[in-house]
Amino acid sequence: MKLRSMLFVPADSERKFAKAQNSGADALILDLEDSVAPDRKTLARDMLAELISSEAPRDWSLWVRVNALDTGLTLDDLSAVVRPGLGGIMVPKANGASDIERIGYYLDAFETRSGMARGTVKIIVVATETPIAMFNLGSYAPAHERLAAMTWGAEDLGAVIGSATNKQSDGDWTQTYRIVRSMCLFAASAADVARIDTLYADFKNPAGLEESCRASQQDGFTGRIAIHPDQVETINRCFSPSADDLAQARRVVAAFETQPGIGTIGIDGKMYDIPHLKLARRIVAAAE
Repeated sequence: MKLRSMLFVPADSERKFAKAQNSGADALILDLEDSVAPDRKTLARDMLAELISSEAPRDWSLWVRVNALDTGLTLDDLSAVVRPGLGGIMVPKANGASDIERIGYYLDAFETRSGMARGTVKIIVVATETPIAMFNLGSYAPAHERLAAMTWGAEDLGAVIGSATNKQSDGDWTQTYRIVRSMCLFAASAADVARIDTLYADFKNPAGLEESCRASQQDGFTGRIAIHPDQVETINRCFSPSADDLAQARRVVAAFETQPGIGTIGIDGKMYDIPHLKLARRIVAAAE
């Protein structure tokens, strides 16, 4: 499934969900965590169960961000939402791969109850929201069979470590959060899962979003979280290969295929080696 753009939608807002469906996002993340007040979580679960079971056609996958394991709400969330139509769940505030393994067992049981094939429901983990999580990022490789992507977050971690801000005066991340971002990128790459960059909070600044997404894609991220429908088009464009990039990647792949076993090859006066071939294959796979 494509995961270039993942748009957050409060699970208790029918109005925002209706608007999000036509945003062009690859995935909608219906949120049961931070955007839903404690006294509305039961209502939100009921609404979600109906939305997930709907047979209306979709050109996007449906995900649910459940509440963190330490809240005591996760099982109630999963019981309500694991049913045919659910693409996956987002797990916040994970401490490491052991949390994903634990939730995987829960999903086994709920899928069986719902008549779903084992492994249908995939997982995206927000892997950097607790201090201990930073020391466990390597635990995600090799990846759990359900793990589809990893992403990172700054707000919850900042509240725990007591950082006054996560941004510099120029709008870039502070050194602490640049490390967090990079470590998540490395961990997702080691696990060979999609690498999803965190949200861009200033949704009324499209130029800033585009600049940030271009830098993100160049660093190696494969998609991004959106918090407003207006951000989706920019994210999709920035995380899709251009026609020129795709054509060149196909040339590189084709050139190596015509000479199997060779380690380097020249194309238009430029030398390409195996790392270039791997990148070209990634570009082609992302497009197809």
